[in-house]
Amino acid sequence: MKVNKAEIVISAVSEKQYPTDRWPEIALAGRSNVGKSSFINKLINRKNLARTSSKPGKTQTLNFYNINDAFYFVDVPGYGYAKVSKKEREKWGKMMEEYFSLRDMLRLTVMIVDIRHKPSEDDVMMYDFLKYYEIPVLVIATKLDKIPKNKKATHIKRVIDTLELDPDDSVIPFSAETSEGKEDVWSYLLNYIK
Repeated sequence: MKVNKAEIVISAVSEKQYPTDRWPEIALAGRSNVGKSSFINKLINRKNLARTSSKPGKTQTLNFYNINDAFYFVDVPGYGYAKVSKKEREKWGKMMEEYFSLRDMLRLTVMIVDIRHKPSEDDVMMYDFLKYYEIPVLVIATKLDKIPKNKKATHIKRVIDTLELDPDDSVIPFSAETSEGKEDVWSYLLNYIK
């Protein structure tokens, strides 16, 4: 897909701030520091639309990105970051629950995991949370360039087994460095943004 327009529209903390133009939305979820910003930037061919940071826990709002005046990527706060106060985490939890449970424009959640590591308890909880709300999930296993090619199938199987992935959901291995998986991701997403 050719992205001609990509801009952040609003950083929202509650439902009354969500955009009202009724475009399909694709949420992006993942642990802090898993490479969500790099994933967004690679997908839309921008260097820094989504700010990458060496400090995890930077995204503290729901960031709505207008893509081609056709749909939104919604970047949600990274989870599992310990240096955030309990109160702050509860606030994020409420904000995310409100979005995932009430938003009727949400078509799909892209959940990002690091292919090098077994999905964490937080990843499993997030996946179960999305399934509870009956939201379709696409799992992106990033940092593919960091593992030997002959280990790819083993690592993907570990992701599927650990998350107990629903047969309706898919895993796409992805590298923001080499662009591997990028076309597969777009062809998957297009089914949800028509």
